[in-house]
Amino acid sequence: MTNLLEPINAALATVNDPEIRRPITELKMVRDVVVGDNGAVVVTVLLTVSGCPMRETITRDVTAAVSAVAGVTAVQVELDVMSAEQRQALQQTLRGGQVAKEIPFSRPDSLTKVISVASGKGGVGKSSVTVNLALAIARTGRRVGIVDADVYGHSIPAMLGIADERPTQVEDMIMPVPVLGLSVISIGMLKPRRDQVVAWRGPMLDRALVQMLTDVFWGDVDVLLLDLPPGTGDMAISTGQHLPSAEVVVVTTPQAAAAEVAERAGTMASMMHQRVAGVIENMSYLVCPHCGPDHRLEIFGNGGGAGVAATLSARFGYDVPLLGEVPLDVRLREGGDTGRPLVLTDPDAPAAAALIAVADTLTAKGRGLAGLQLGLSPAGR
Repeated sequence: MTNLLEPINAALATVNDPEIRRPITELKMVRDVVVGDNGAVVVTVLLTVSGCPMRETITRDVTAAVSAVAGVTAVQVELDVMSAEQRQALQQTLRGGQVAKEIPFSRPDSLTKVISVASGKGGVGKSSVTVNLALAIARTGRRVGIVDADVYGHSIPAMLGIADERPTQVEDMIMPVPVLGLSVISIGMLKPRRDQVVAWRGPMLDRALVQMLTDVFWGDVDVLLLDLPPGTGDMAISTGQHLPSAEVVVVTTPQAAAAEVAERAGTMASMMHQRVAGVIENMSYLVCPHCGPDHRLEIFGNGGGAGVAATLSARFGYDVPLLGEVPLDVRLREGGDTGRPLVLTDPDAPAAAALIAVADTLTAKGRGLAGLQLGLSPAGR
């Protein structure tokens, strides 16, 4: 039944590799399609590596797509593995002719909006904010990636329920781990063991950041968030050097002690010639369990976020807004522990609504055209 080949191939073209997010036909992952006289179809799919963690997903998606073709009575998916030559060809396809070790987000023609989430000190909920912001942005249909650049305190994988996941490697190219519509990479995923301690100093930290930006295949992500370590150390400096066009969001809590330290994180970003997009005040207040939303219990004081925003605005000479005040919610913490962030489980909760509003504000304005090469040339006379 060779007349079925064309619609079957068209159906296979709708199946995306779950890690690379491009059609398996375009990636040359379909080795052959055999159609029997009775309408039974055997599809052989080439995996990038033998232990591909997405093998079941690929099998399920191919089976569903081909089964929907009229005239197909049964579908069998057979899995094989690419040869070294085929993996090299795939790597070349994915890089699109770009220099292998170039950071794609620092290119002048990059349209990816890069947002670094920073804090002056630990314990202000920076990683929780990063995860929920990423999911809030992804809910709008944008492709979102997260780099867990908090090398010593990497917690993003656990907050997304993928602490034990390992990325797939194609030659010297690493695939980010897909989860909840996001693409994620973390030093925690690259360690041999989850409990292994990272004890690196400056040059090693810089090399780790560069690896997560260059060796990882990010594809066409619309927004990339970096969860930075707290403070103004090596990683903040490296991020400024390698991603000068990144915008920085400073996370603080209301009390004066935290706000004063948060100002330093914003100042460091400015010293690296990065623009501070705004301030988020986390743990801003507690909605009174008895009186309702009209009564706010200011557990950690008040005014810290607004104070940081005002100080940075005066210091830099441009408006650094207070993007939002995120109230205390035990479910925000529980979501991080269980891998089900609050923005997903209860988007109408006050804390989730505040983070969604911040995400909408941050993405309302796309990547600027400053430094972007438009490919124009003078017209001939």
